[in-house]
Amino acid sequence: MAEKKGKGGKGGFDPTTVLGILLGTGLILQGIISSGDLMNFWDMPSVVIVLGGTLASVIASYPLDILKEVPKHTKVLLQAGKYKPDGVINQLEEMAQLARKEGLLALEEKAKEIDDPFFKQGIMMVVDAVEETKTQEMLESQMENIAQRHEEAAGLYEKAAAFAPAFGMIGTLVGLINMLASMGEGGADALGANMSVAMITTFYGCILANVFLTPIAKKLRIRNEEELLYCQIIVDGILSIQSGDNPKFLKEKLISHLTKKEQERIMGGGKKGKKGKE
Repeated sequence: MAEKKGKGGKGGFDPTTVLGILLGTGLILQGIISSGDLMNFWDMPSVVIVLGGTLASVIASYPLDILKEVPKHTKVLLQAGKYKPDGVINQLEEMAQLARKEGLLALEEKAKEIDDPFFKQGIMMVVDAVEETKTQEMLESQMENIAQRHEEAAGLYEKAAAFAPAFGMIGTLVGLINMLASMGEGGADALGANMSVAMITTFYGCILANVFLTPIAKKLRIRNEEELLYCQIIVDGILSIQSGDNPKFLKEKLISHLTKKEQERIMGGGKKGKKGKE
């Protein structure tokens, strides 16, 4: 049997999110150190305003069921290659060949070997002779639910990325208010300190939003696209098996979802690799 891929697979390690955040943070710190004193950019009240305010607003905006999924997002960000399409395409082609030789009921044993619940359910619907339209409706409904959950996850970080600069502006207002209040009392020292707080909070808000939160949201959306492509290939493959399509045609149909480079890799780089989409 073809090597199992998809939700049941482990995938590899994707360091790009961590590397990007570390690189961005490092270059910013290098720029600060090269232009002056690093401690000029440290202010605990500003950290509390930006981080605390952003965290509080996110907690107030989302229910606990969504918030408790946040630790899982780290695994999603760091895991690459979990939804490689070539493995599932080969599985579907093999199942199509088996169905043509021995009938749809022969797929029941193959279904027991599948780890992915989505894939397994689709094959069992074929075995149970569920109508094609109902099979398609049910599987596509599940895909919509998957997309909705992923949208909530990415949306959380996008919302946090919008909150962070806003709380940076709140910190700026706090600093400006204190600065104006101290103009007649504290002199130039108090004026400079309060002006510094006013600027640093905006700086913190921009860093938090653009170096951390927005890239995380983007990576989660990419993972969503990878999983949905994987699921769409399964749906099309299952419907083709139900329709009794030729296994060769099924494979060519499924790889049409992929880029030309991926098609050529799966088909061996020969003429067949040129039949998919450009």
